[in-house]
Amino acid sequence: MDIKKYQGVIPAFYACYDDAGSISPERTRALARHLLDKGVKGLYVGGSSGECIYQSVAERKVVLENVMAEVGGKLTIIAHVACNNTADSQELARHAEGLGVDAIAAIPPIYFHLPPYGIAGYWNDISAAAPSTDFIIYNIPQLAGVSLTPSLLAEMQKNPKVIGVKNSSMPTQDIQMWKDQGGSNFVVMNGPDEQLVSGLAIGATGGIGGTYAVMPELFLKIWELFYAGKVEKAAAVQNEICRIIYKMCSAKGNLYAVMKAILKKQYGLNLGGVRAPLPNLTEADSAVVHVCSDMIQAAIQKFC
Repeated sequence: MDIKKYQGVIPAFYACYDDAGSISPERTRALARHLLDKGVKGLYVGGSSGECIYQSVAERKVVLENVMAEVGGKLTIIAHVACNNTADSQELARHAEGLGVDAIAAIPPIYFHLPPYGIAGYWNDISAAAPSTDFIIYNIPQLAGVSLTPSLLAEMQKNPKVIGVKNSSMPTQDIQMWKDQGGSNFVVMNGPDEQLVSGLAIGATGGIGGTYAVMPELFLKIWELFYAGKVEKAAAVQNEICRIIYKMCSAKGNLYAVMKAILKKQYGLNLGGVRAPLPNLTEADSAVVHVCSDMIQAAIQKFC
């Protein structure tokens, strides 16, 4: 397998709502165009950043359809298709394959903690619904409640469509383990945005991140500097990214609400708020939005 299409900076795509809180095809396409113009490698659609667990199957189809209509064939598209039941997940997997995505991805089932063989069965059933499409395991134990293990990965590697792991666990050691077990052509994506440099240093193929879309220039600069051998400079960009993330997280409103407000302030992209029960911004959060917007612009001017 040629893993080049997975090598690079891949923002996790945000949910784009209209003023009534419904999925907005127009705003979805506008964000996809914006990120294409920024020069990212691809998009990760329908994951945590896309508020997937608060959306219906039909809504998630609308999001992916509009992303593909706008940038399909121009960017690598990974569609997260997991739902908390197998049938809906398979429906989204079939739909994604029909649209021609590059890969599908799935977290393990949440709430009930299944044994490893149950998780493998769930993932393999999803993969079987899209038999011609690459499958990426999404390891995010802090939210899913269960962790990928070497033995579970070994079981999943019996499925030839399993080509990699999106690793959002915090230890960078996990990236090393999955890459070492998978081999040179196995895709391992760094998940935690605060440690992209560390992830690349220990073997990550690329990065998928929830804050990439609000400041893609900075993550692209990390990629450029790291592969130019300028690791100290890449670390300096990483440190400023972390400061921005910490400040964004200081708002009372949800992080994604903050980032959508920043995109509106900077580019006029109106992506709506976030879906309940996620908290939207408070009036006091406007100060955080303005400070973070200024921090992002200052960092771009300094490093890019």
